[in-house]
Amino acid sequence: MVNTAESGTGGKTIRSVRILAGVCGAALAILVCGFVLWPATPLDLGVDNQMQQAGFYRHWQDGEVIALVRHAERCDRSANPCLGPADGITLPGSRIASDVGQAFRTLGMASTDVISSPATRTRQTSEFMFKRPVQTQDWLSNCGKHFENQIKTHKLFKRNLILITHSDCISDLESQLGFEHALASHYASSLFVTLNVNGTMEVLGIINAESWRQTLKGPLE
Repeated sequence: MVNTAESGTGGKTIRSVRILAGVCGAALAILVCGFVLWPATPLDLGVDNQMQQAGFYRHWQDGEVIALVRHAERCDRSANPCLGPADGITLPGSRIASDVGQAFRTLGMASTDVISSPATRTRQTSEFMFKRPVQTQDWLSNCGKHFENQIKTHKLFKRNLILITHSDCISDLESQLGFEHALASHYASSLFVTLNVNGTMEVLGIINAESWRQTLKGPLE
């Protein structure tokens, strides 16, 4: 007996719909798998108690942390008043840089080295963070594919390293560590990584400038 529901034009239409549904289902599965397997932005350490869960405080106390801090708000890309030269940071940016520096001092700076890019905006950011001039090195402006190795050569044993740098440099390191599709870093935000004993780097996460105050209200463990 012929199934009239699937014969003729009507049957072709039903079969086409079923094929299309199968194709769409497969495509959706690929998209879902791709989303799961495709690393996005590193963990936000400013949410809940992610600092403790990531072991950040322990790594910091042991001198195992590398922090890449993006400079504060650029004057030449903002309507806010400038701190000074147009290639520097804004007045609001300088206040945020001071707050971020206070957060690092709360963590403890006794076993920490600081290096800045020589650009005006990074120098100003570092000086407002730490209330003093900071040594500058050109490699923090010219990052690229060797950036990870350059960082390793400057990380001293049992000493944290803070690098005041640029969003492109932070993106370069994120890409080299498996986060090719991370969102661009915010002004004065920090990316934290550790250098393992086998010479590999591991991303702990990121924290935006506005998240420090709430995060440091908890115990520093």
